[in-house]
Amino acid sequence: MLSSNSNNSCCLAKSVLASVQPHSRDNTSQFVQVDRFLYAMRLSDEQLLDISRRFREEMEKGLSRESNAAAALKMLPTHVCSTPDGSEKGEFLALDLGGSKFKVLQVKVSENGKQKVQMESETFPIPEEVLNGRGSELFDHVAQSLKTFMQKNNINQKKKPLGFTFSFPCLQSKLDEGTLLSWTKNYKARGVQGTNVVQALRQAISKAGCCVCGKGIDVDVLALVNDTVGTMMTCGYDDQHCEVGVIIGMGTNACYMEELRHIDLVEGDEGRMCINTEWGAFGDDGALDDFITSFDCEIDAASINPGKQLFEKMVSGMYMGELVRLILLKMAKRGLLFKGRVSDALRTKGKFQTKHVCMIEEYKDGLKNTRGILTELGLSPSEDDCVAVQHVCTIVSFRSANLCAAALAAILTQIRENKKLKSLRTTVGMDGTVYRTHPQYAKRLHKVVRRLVPECHVRFVLSESGSGKGAAMVTAVAQRLASQRKEISDTLAAFTLSSEQLQQVKEKMRVELERGLKKDSHDSASVKMLPSYVYRTPDGTERGKFLALDLGGTNFRVLVVKIRSGIRKSVRMYNKIYAIPLEIMQGTGEELFDHIVHCISDFLDYMGMKNTRLPLGFTFSFPCSQAGIDKGTLVSWTKGFKATDCEGHDVVDMLREAIKRHNEFDLDIVAVVNDTVGTMMTCAYEDPKCEIGLIAGTGSNVCYMEEMKNIEIVEGDQGQMCINTEWGGFGDNDNIEDIRTRFDWEVDQGSLNVGKQRFEKMTSGMYLGEIVRQILTDLTRRGLLFRGRITEPLKTRGIFETKFLSQIESDRLALLQVRSILQHLGLDSTCDDSIIVKEVCGAVSRRAAQLCGAGMAAIVDKIRENRGLDHLDITVGVDGTLYKLHPHFSGILKDTVKELAPQCEVEFVLSEDGSGKGAALITAVARQHYREA
Repeated sequence: MLSSNSNNSCCLAKSVLASVQPHSRDNTSQFVQVDRFLYAMRLSDEQLLDISRRFREEMEKGLSRESNAAAALKMLPTHVCSTPDGSEKGEFLALDLGGSKFKVLQVKVSENGKQKVQMESETFPIPEEVLNGRGSELFDHVAQSLKTFMQKNNINQKKKPLGFTFSFPCLQSKLDEGTLLSWTKNYKARGVQGTNVVQALRQAISKAGCCVCGKGIDVDVLALVNDTVGTMMTCGYDDQHCEVGVIIGMGTNACYMEELRHIDLVEGDEGRMCINTEWGAFGDDGALDDFITSFDCEIDAASINPGKQLFEKMVSGMYMGELVRLILLKMAKRGLLFKGRVSDALRTKGKFQTKHVCMIEEYKDGLKNTRGILTELGLSPSEDDCVAVQHVCTIVSFRSANLCAAALAAILTQIRENKKLKSLRTTVGMDGTVYRTHPQYAKRLHKVVRRLVPECHVRFVLSESGSGKGAAMVTAVAQRLASQRKEISDTLAAFTLSSEQLQQVKEKMRVELERGLKKDSHDSASVKMLPSYVYRTPDGTERGKFLALDLGGTNFRVLVVKIRSGIRKSVRMYNKIYAIPLEIMQGTGEELFDHIVHCISDFLDYMGMKNTRLPLGFTFSFPCSQAGIDKGTLVSWTKGFKATDCEGHDVVDMLREAIKRHNEFDLDIVAVVNDTVGTMMTCAYEDPKCEIGLIAGTGSNVCYMEEMKNIEIVEGDQGQMCINTEWGGFGDNDNIEDIRTRFDWEVDQGSLNVGKQRFEKMTSGMYLGEIVRQILTDLTRRGLLFRGRITEPLKTRGIFETKFLSQIESDRLALLQVRSILQHLGLDSTCDDSIIVKEVCGAVSRRAAQLCGAGMAAIVDKIRENRGLDHLDITVGVDGTLYKLHPHFSGILKDTVKELAPQCEVEFVLSEDGSGKGAALITAVARQHYREA
């Protein structure tokens, strides 16, 4: 029953009625009398905005796991996660159960650029005894009707996909599963509430033994659909901006596409799902008590479900005619109509129907229709009576439109705020007999919605056979998504590495590490294992002032580093960054080193140190073969550099010659340093256990402290030396072709160094974005992404930078922001596209982290075995934007090392400026080493 507050509102309405006296009709127009009599039904914009706000609060309650059980709006997840994109195709069956009749449809959806839908349907009556009988009898009737339709249309396709429109509140855990919460619309079939209606339908179909010409029919029920969802999906096929469905007919309801992150009742927070609001129950918890009139109270008390579906009873076609009858009866009894005379028909429930309201409000024939309808009810209306009755109908139907507009405004505001938009453009799919047949209802609804939410620009589209065609559309979308999902999964499967494959990568890496260290195989090894001539890590006694240069990317840094030892041990740095233009990167070697010296000169001027001869460490982050700490011959350019006459030359000599050419200053070049070695040295300065350096950024590399006795390419077998593995070249001898994909091949073919640095091209930041772009282009070409449109940006090599992977994969980033990133790149994506892009990024970055982990596992196990240990505790100093900024890279890397090297306890520590501070520390350690020697 209604709450006490609701009863209070009824009492308030009754007191208002008492204030309208019969004598008033003598001196007041019929219009004014009706307005006074029904003033509680005339709602101002302020009241409507208040109702909209309350509806929004109820939505939030329904979406929350904590408050859903007590919420009036159940906000039921439908598990419909995508609207049509126009590429759906196939033949589908649809069942539509929700009114006094039942419909079976065959829907043919063709694509081929035509986007055409053909439908055949048949309507079957549902006998009263079936509506009120056992649930099994209802579903048997549905199955028999389906069988009849299939036989008549000679439908004998195997696994014929079927969508089931079931227009009652259901709790769905899957698209093809739904538990009936409660019957509405005068359905009373027993034993159905609380059971899975799809299972009941499947059992009935099986029992019916659907067959044509003796052949069994295999019907596959793929989707359970609410009629409101069907309306949205039908309109969504023709207008892909449609994300709301509203029905205003015998019942009323609305659905819309909600962000998954707001739906507590289902797992996952990426993407969207259609929510069936079941808005007919709005007000069941008292939220509308101050708007409920005495007539609403009477309607509710006489219904089969008192206290429930209060909003529906105020707005839907099932109750609108009865509401008008009660008002006319009350007014007649008060002497305000028909000279106080009341007919038996006017006293009879159900005699005045919503279709009569529609006829009475017609533009031209309204008054004529009014007289005819009232006469049929046994009344003798005057012209004033007809005008008054017409006005009563207008107030009742207008209130319905107002209330629906207020609720719809709340939904539109939710969508706009979900998308973080100041202005929303969207489409609402509409259906229902009241909306369709009432001559003024639609126009009123549209006008009020636009007035309540002027920031939402709404297109209203009338659904074409929404409940039936919509079920077919949901089924078609489900089939399309399943097909697309398989193709996408098959494409990305190549990036999924099993434990066995990762173990093989580790073993192959170990083989190449050994080959690189041995004199007889060093030249042919893919992992070059270059000696760095750094014989130890820092011990804290280093001190002095040093100059450091850092060349490893598109920027070049010059630094002064001051190192203090003892109690006040510290490192202070001053630096300046200079750009290296593309024409310098890919010009001549002389031009490149002249540019470097020009930058050093500017920095020394800036620091006032041009006349000071400082020891210098030169971080040169490219593969070098070193014959000494200050001798480094460039093996090959990487990272987009291609300056001529450098490969095969000593970079220290080239720097010295450039300094001589400028003749402005002199420097003591002590050490040429790889950034990976610098990273290790920086961390080792703080943590003595650090004996490995890892760079996971634009490039990818590792160094570690190797036993001198194992380094055959260098004289001596005492102590240790840091080895710069240059593992980016791993695979250049074709030993990892089994895990390279066609996309890796495409990226390699488009690179500056085809066939080289294959491992780096699978693991480093310079290439991961390009791998993603290649995959996205392939998926788009196959019609699985971006509606099959390959835009100019998508064709552009390098457009998809690796930083976008880090941003897109961020757990804190909603898909809306992913779409924003893609739009920034000129890629107009849907929500589904964004999910796929995120999945592609995840597959590529995960493989990169796992490959680095497998390589690292080979190195830590080698160090452990070098030292004859059962267990190794060691620290890895790490630098690089991929490791630092990507939300999952570091975690996957660590997990892989743990799995593949279980006898090693490996700690990863972020480096603080390995290329600058590290270069200075290497210079300091090298000077100490030579002094001691």
